[in-house]
Amino acid sequence: MKSQRSVQDTGGKLYLVGTPIGNLEDITFRAIRILKESAVIAAEDTRNTKKLLNHFDIHTPLLSYHEHNLKEGGDRILSVLADGEDVALVSDAGMPCISDPGADIAARAIGEGYAVVPVPGANAALSALIASGLPAQPFLFHGFPPRKKNDRRELFGKMAVRGETVIFYESPHRLKESLRDLEAAFGAERQVALVRELTKKFEEILRGTAREAVEYAESADLKGEFCIVVEGADAEAVQRAEEQSEWWAGLTQKAHVEAVMEKEGVPPKDAIKIVAKERGEPKRDIYQAYHLE
Repeated sequence: MKSQRSVQDTGGKLYLVGTPIGNLEDITFRAIRILKESAVIAAEDTRNTKKLLNHFDIHTPLLSYHEHNLKEGGDRILSVLADGEDVALVSDAGMPCISDPGADIAARAIGEGYAVVPVPGANAALSALIASGLPAQPFLFHGFPPRKKNDRRELFGKMAVRGETVIFYESPHRLKESLRDLEAAFGAERQVALVRELTKKFEEILRGTAREAVEYAESADLKGEFCIVVEGADAEAVQRAEEQSEWWAGLTQKAHVEAVMEKEGVPPKDAIKIVAKERGEPKRDIYQAYHLE
């Protein structure tokens, strides 16, 4: 294993700097110092970050780095590091690399031998988790669910039988659809916390069942991004799901179809549908595996 000694190592360093998620008082003294001392600040949205810098009287040059310029922006960051200077990477809000393009440049910098140093700060997912009233450990953070309905339903179906508390992000204009799919997968009585506008003036935390969450979303004027914290499945449900999946876990897709045909006495077409649902995979992939392999 390669060792990084964040303080002792010399040369350019990439600092992953946590910034406020709403309340500017949540920034740390260390974050302000790193932002002032770095050669450049790489920002997802330079206009948004400029407001933060102006508030704290920070005049470090800005460099644009976002999901649409990963290669070009990443090359510029690596060039600064190659000159022996430090780069501070910030997200629009919260910690870089979490639902954020920062993970790509962090991996590239590590691959090039540069120190990548975390500067902890506010985080929406963890803040929502500890305020939800649901078990804080173990938990599973997923981020934003898929935009496509079928992909989202498939994901929720898998998550519904996990024992961990699960955390999602969602935008206000997709919240209703996501919560409807969540209720269908997790069940109407599963406990849910909806958290919005964290640390801001209109911070709101709603706790209740999945059904109540849907009713809220259908009647409220939805504003701001939401954190959705969902209670994990009970031990009995987790065990039942594991037992149901164990019989085919070691089978190939084709062998799985053949086993279902024999077990259920159904033709290939029906067996392919069953296998696709059990494996959570596209039906066309199962079809090709059965007919073409």
